[in-house]
Amino acid sequence: MSEVDFDIGIIGGGPAGSAIASYLAKAGLNCVIFEGDIFPREHVGESLIPATTPVLDDIGFLPQMETAGFPKKYGAAWTSASDQNIPTMGFEGMSHGFRAAEIEFHEREQLGVTQDYTYHVDRAKFDLMLLQHAASLGAKVYQGVRVRRVDFSETNPRIIFPIGKTETSVRVRMVVDASGRNTFLGRQLKLKVSDPVFNQYAVHTWFDNLDRTALSVNKEQADYIFIHFLPVTDTWVWQIPITDTITSIGVVTQKEQFKASKEDLDGFFWECVGSRPELKEALEKSDQVRPFKTEGDYSYAMKQIVGDQWATIGDAARFVDPIFSSGVSVALNSARLISGEIIAAAEQGDFRKEMFSNYEGKIRRAVSNWYEFISIYYRLNILFTAFVQDPRYRLDVLKMLQGDVYDDEEPKALAAMREITKQVEENPDHLWHKHLGSLRAPSAAPMF
Repeated sequence: MSEVDFDIGIIGGGPAGSAIASYLAKAGLNCVIFEGDIFPREHVGESLIPATTPVLDDIGFLPQMETAGFPKKYGAAWTSASDQNIPTMGFEGMSHGFRAAEIEFHEREQLGVTQDYTYHVDRAKFDLMLLQHAASLGAKVYQGVRVRRVDFSETNPRIIFPIGKTETSVRVRMVVDASGRNTFLGRQLKLKVSDPVFNQYAVHTWFDNLDRTALSVNKEQADYIFIHFLPVTDTWVWQIPITDTITSIGVVTQKEQFKASKEDLDGFFWECVGSRPELKEALEKSDQVRPFKTEGDYSYAMKQIVGDQWATIGDAARFVDPIFSSGVSVALNSARLISGEIIAAAEQGDFRKEMFSNYEGKIRRAVSNWYEFISIYYRLNILFTAFVQDPRYRLDVLKMLQGDVYDDEEPKALAAMREITKQVEENPDHLWHKHLGSLRAPSAAPMF
């Protein structure tokens, strides 16, 4: 075997890259991370879900989460305009109709999760802490170094990057692409395919001293993540606590609706939140502390997620939509799922694609279920809250919201949601028909 500089070369130092480096370094593998930015840096995806907890525990990071003082997240809540007069159609438990719904994580036990909360995080702080943790375990970290290409023509891949005005490289036994939505290998190997359905656009910022209970039914749930449905087609608002007083607010819509605003960020944001007057009033009484930022064109798939001597994890492998805060969870859990296979491959000196088949299968199943769940969610729009509240479906919906999507079984609630959505779609006279969202996706994720 040819001499190498590192066992594993990791492109990207976000949560996916830091997690995989932590797993591999703990197992004694020699890892290097190349991160193009200098941390800390701002990032969206600020609300974690319970499926992140076992990974943070595995890599020994949970104590740091506790001492960091991140707001604890005990559940999620949804609100819609109070003037929606929609029949419940036999659904149970709907004490607030479609006006509000909430769910608490403690309602369902989850394997590997021993606490009834997760966290909201300032990603600048969280990502830096994770990267430093990987370094403390032995991973070599280069920040401000942007990889230019990977050369797979030799026995061991070469990761090529600039140092000043010259290029240099390191040779590794395997490359892990954890570059997030930059999708480094996806672009280099021409594997990336844009999603024709989830063409979403987000405009977001932070507010200080926002009354987080302005739209809530239960005032004790102010620190939940809130999803506020807007009476604008396929448009919603996230509300995420960042500190005791800072709150992240983002408007998500289909890109064509944003383009119609002629890219006036301020005007678009305030026009959207103005469709919920109580939300606009609460925001106007608080202080905007960051300029508006945008995220767009972010849904895509890959034709292939693993290959000989390479693999993609986290957003570098697939990204659908931010609706259920799945980004960091997928990043951490994809690192967890493939780490054992990389360790075994290193022990055997065999990094062929076949060595990562279990990871590939689990990610394909999870993404397929997740994609359809989000597709149906958007199609149901506010009608989704019927499934949240009905005890027949509640725990199964909670399982998906917890990020517990990596087993072989299709969630039962997903089948029920699919069937009821079909019935409503096919019957223009159905009392729910006019309340459906316009986004329609195929029944399975494209590519994988």
